[in-house]
Amino acid sequence: MSRVVIIGAGVMGLSVAAHLHELGADDVVVVDRARALGEGSSTSRATGGFRAQFATEINVRLSLLAREELRARAEMGYRPCGYLFLAREEATLDVLRAAQRVQHACGLTEARMIDAREAREINPAIDDPLVIGGAFCPTDGFITPMDVLRAYAHGVRIQFESEVTGLRTSGERVTAIETTRGLIEGDLFVNAAGAWARQFGGVPVEPVERHVLPTVATAALPDTMPMTIWADDGFHLRVRDGRVLLLAPDADPEARARQRVPCLKEIAVDRANAWSGFYEMSPDHHAIVGRSMPFVNLFLANGSSGHGVMHAPAIGRIVAEMIVGAPTSLDVSALRPSRFAEGCAIEAPALL
Repeated sequence: MSRVVIIGAGVMGLSVAAHLHELGADDVVVVDRARALGEGSSTSRATGGFRAQFATEINVRLSLLAREELRARAEMGYRPCGYLFLAREEATLDVLRAAQRVQHACGLTEARMIDAREAREINPAIDDPLVIGGAFCPTDGFITPMDVLRAYAHGVRIQFESEVTGLRTSGERVTAIETTRGLIEGDLFVNAAGAWARQFGGVPVEPVERHVLPTVATAALPDTMPMTIWADDGFHLRVRDGRVLLLAPDADPEARARQRVPCLKEIAVDRANAWSGFYEMSPDHHAIVGRSMPFVNLFLANGSSGHGVMHAPAIGRIVAEMIVGAPTSLDVSALRPSRFAEGCAIEAPALL
């Protein structure tokens, strides 16, 4: 059996490794710069949302494939509390409607459009008179990122404290990775380096920082509340570990929370415990999956653009299948690394 070397012990790299073991690969090593599990990747900083409400077929199908595994493995913490998308503008509703047609065609028939009244019934904490409707899927919800990571790490050989500094190549093949602890040779390689993927094979991924602002401990909102997202501007919130997590891509979310969710007006935020992590953004905000363009024995599992934890069960399985030469569980040709050079980037609305 060929030796497989995986760069990155985040959820994506460990998913590939775990699925390789399931498929019979017995010589797999994962290399990571961190000292311990979860320290060197964005996995531990993820908020833990899971959804199948996407605007493109490939993302919907990745979620549905991932959901099969999450449902089968209770230790990963999947809880179907729902995702509630809210719209203030008719144009936003149009985008949600178009996306839902894609979702229904893929089999996500439980996703539905809702009016403003039903939105407030689903989440009574909302008090935003500008909301005119939205979309809701009850089988979306939450997972526990570190539990997913630990589940995939079981039985996997990880070499920690080994920062990868480069690739050793010969023609169209990678022969080894160079690390701070020496050279690691292999037959097949996987780039699962997350936001730092560009360093290994020129993958078009850029790190984009995202911030999470928690409140102090509070019982103001239940932990069964669905992830609630104002689709027009991206402000969203969820409850985790007894705190409300506030997120906004382009602004401080505190003012929006106090305006739109009145029960949070008197709840202090805990800036001392705020944190940030990196999305690994591809040019079209879709994952890059498959054999690398310059190197025939380098496989890519990159660019999930904020969806890495939720799609890791699917992408890890698919990349492992590619490596062992098995039929893939899903056709991911739309995510091929060559699509950008071919002028075939995926088009999708930014809000989904």
